[in-house]
Amino acid sequence: MARILINLVIHMKLKRYLILFFALHCIGIQAQRMVLDTSSMIQLSGVIVSEIDLAPIPFVTVYDKSIKRGVIADYYGFFSMVSFPGDTIFFSSPGFNTSSFIVADTLKDDRYSIIHMLTKDIQNLPEITVYPWPSRDDFARYFVEMQPYDDALRKAQRELSGESLAFVAARLDADASLASGYIQNQRNTKLYTNGQLPVNNLLNPYSWAKLISDWKEGKLSRQ
Repeated sequence: MARILINLVIHMKLKRYLILFFALHCIGIQAQRMVLDTSSMIQLSGVIVSEIDLAPIPFVTVYDKSIKRGVIADYYGFFSMVSFPGDTIFFSSPGFNTSSFIVADTLKDDRYSIIHMLTKDIQNLPEITVYPWPSRDDFARYFVEMQPYDDALRKAQRELSGESLAFVAARLDADASLASGYIQNQRNTKLYTNGQLPVNNLLNPYSWAKLISDWKEGKLSRQ
């Protein structure tokens, strides 16, 4: 029973000490706030840019180490915060070196604007050579088993060949426009070769189309 009473007394004393500690801590924080001279506050604002091209750097962390407060710059690199003369401001952003700025203690106005530049955090990595195949044997096997590529240019050349054009022309139905175009081509050919040898129609797609059409319709007969 005595041991229980002793433990209870110790627990109550520890509880009182903890309450007293937190109360003193809160009083110290409140006193520290009261010590700050609000009349010397400065509205510090500015833009954070890159040292290379002077482009705004978005979402930079701006931290006042002296009063342990900070803000985040907006998309255009603009920030605005309350500080005091002599405060140390840190600027940090991924990909850039962290830099600092000390607010001058000789300022007379309550507003101050700056343009702060950050330098790129450049790290030189060792050179790496990337090979598409692990070994020469793999390259030789891939070269032997390689399928011929068929790009857009080869497809266009194949579709625009004489054989393809003749095949497409043979499948078209003869209408008035095709008949008129064929007669006009014949007249132009006669005018172009007037007094000369006739044109060789061996590579003429229209002649091939006519030949294939006549062959399908059974118009060709043995002489």
